[in-house]
Amino acid sequence: MKPKLTELVKRPERFLVLTFFIAVLVVLLYTFFSPNYYQSTAPIQFDIKKGEPFTIIVDRLYQKGMIASKTNFRIAAFIYGAEKRVRAARFFIPNGLSYISLLDLFISGDCNFAREINISGGNSIHWVASLLQWKVFIDSANFVESATDTNLINDLGLNQKSLEGYLFADGIEIYEHSSPDEAVRILYNSFKNFYTDSLKQREAEIGYTTHEILTLASIVEGETNIVEEMPRIAAVYHNRLKRRMKLQADPTIQYLIPGKWRRVLFKDLEIDSPYNTYKYRGLPPGPINNPGKHAILAALYPEENNFLYFVADGKGGHKFSKTFNEHLKKVRLYRRWVRSQKN
Repeated sequence: MKPKLTELVKRPERFLVLTFFIAVLVVLLYTFFSPNYYQSTAPIQFDIKKGEPFTIIVDRLYQKGMIASKTNFRIAAFIYGAEKRVRAARFFIPNGLSYISLLDLFISGDCNFAREINISGGNSIHWVASLLQWKVFIDSANFVESATDTNLINDLGLNQKSLEGYLFADGIEIYEHSSPDEAVRILYNSFKNFYTDSLKQREAEIGYTTHEILTLASIVEGETNIVEEMPRIAAVYHNRLKRRMKLQADPTIQYLIPGKWRRVLFKDLEIDSPYNTYKYRGLPPGPINNPGKHAILAALYPEENNFLYFVADGKGGHKFSKTFNEHLKKVRLYRRWVRSQKN
């Protein structure tokens, strides 16, 4: 017959074993379930990036004073099976969370996720605002206000009245419910990352400022969405500027027409505004939209040609001319084609 456990372990020894396990349990409860307090104003914003190693997350929590021991937090995460379950998101951490409660927050608590944002070239600040409201729940009116806030714009190092033309997004990420100011800074920094020193050197070579290049690019963007055609259209405007000809760009008139897009009318050409390139020579005061990278590169590296005119070809592209008489012939052909579509 096998001896019973109680027979193998004497009463005093049983008491010591029980006391030991109770002590261990108390230590575990105290270590992993007791609240941790930090000195900063609550809550603390804490962003976890995609693919960020758990050890780095722990180091940052410790540096911010949100956990008292990196080792104990790692042990809690190991026991809880949390290391691979922590989500990449923005968290707002209240004061006094235990290690377990903090891990629960990272695994299943309230958070704001980062969403990828792409802004196709040619869209206005208001369109960008609508996109951000739909994608990451940023109030569109507040975003427009931030994008036209001269104090914020000056803080970014620009002396402009608006960030029209400077909002650039090609696969960047913005957190849900970000502040409008934060979104503006992210979009502008995206533009700065694209507009490298080599592009600044190129603008100096051809005698333009960044603001002028973006203005010209926005007009090119307004004329076509065919990437291959952009350098040719940019060349037309460069050629006109060199000859001090009026640009006569319809997109600048569209910019002045309130409401939705419509066909430009002859009466629209009489609008008295420095943006009316039918009335005033040179570039308008600023961009009329936020151009994409292809339009910006086209403005910096236009095709070498002698074209001064172009007209729609009825197929989405344009036909180009070197002389006004040649241009008039192509305009008549285009108008004839338009009439044929109505019959």
